[in-house]
Amino acid sequence: MELAESVGLALLVVLDTLAPAERLAFVLHDIFAVPFDEIATIVERSPSAARQLASRARRRVRGRAATQDADMAASRAVVEAFLTAARGGSFDALLAVLDPDVVARFDPRTVPVGMPAEMHGAEVIAKQLVESAQMFRACRAVLVDGSVGIAVAPQGRLLAIVAPLIREGKITTITTITDPAHLRQLRLAVLDD
Repeated sequence: MELAESVGLALLVVLDTLAPAERLAFVLHDIFAVPFDEIATIVERSPSAARQLASRARRRVRGRAATQDADMAASRAVVEAFLTAARGGSFDALLAVLDPDVVARFDPRTVPVGMPAEMHGAEVIAKQLVESAQMFRACRAVLVDGSVGIAVAPQGRLLAIVAPLIREGKITTITTITDPAHLRQLRLAVLDD
C-alpha cells in the first residue's frame, strides 16, 4: 500500500508539470472516460486538438514515470552496494560508492561525545563506517518520502534514517536523522527484496 501511495504521489508531481489543458484532457479521458467531443468544449478546442492534448500528456506522464523508475532502480543499487560494503566493513568497497567529496551530517543532539556532527571526504567517512560495521546489520533499504534511503532499526525499532543524496552513481551527501519528532514526520515504505 505504501509503495502505491509513493507511485500516486509521483503521478501527482508529474501531472503538476502539465499545462492545465493537457492535464484536464488527460484526466478526463484516461481516468473518467469522457469523450473528446465533450472535453473539446471544456478546454475550448476542437475534438482533435483535445485528443492531441491528452496524447501529449500521456507521453509526458509515461516518460517521466519511466525515468523515475530508472532513477529509483539506480539509487537502490547504489544504496544496496553501500549497505553491503558497510556491513562487511570493506573500506575499498565503500570508497567505490562514495563521492571523493562526500559530506556526512549527523543530528548534533545525538552525536556521541568526541564525534563531529559533520564529516568530509570519502576516506574519513569510510573509515568511520568501517568502525561502525556492526550497526549496519540492523539496516535495510527503504523509501523515505519517495527516495531510496536506509532505515536503522535493530529488533524492529526505528532509531535512525540515513538519507543519501546520489549523483552519477556515487553518494555525495549522507544525512542521518535521529530526532524522534522528525522521524515520525517521514513517509517510509519497505522495499521488496
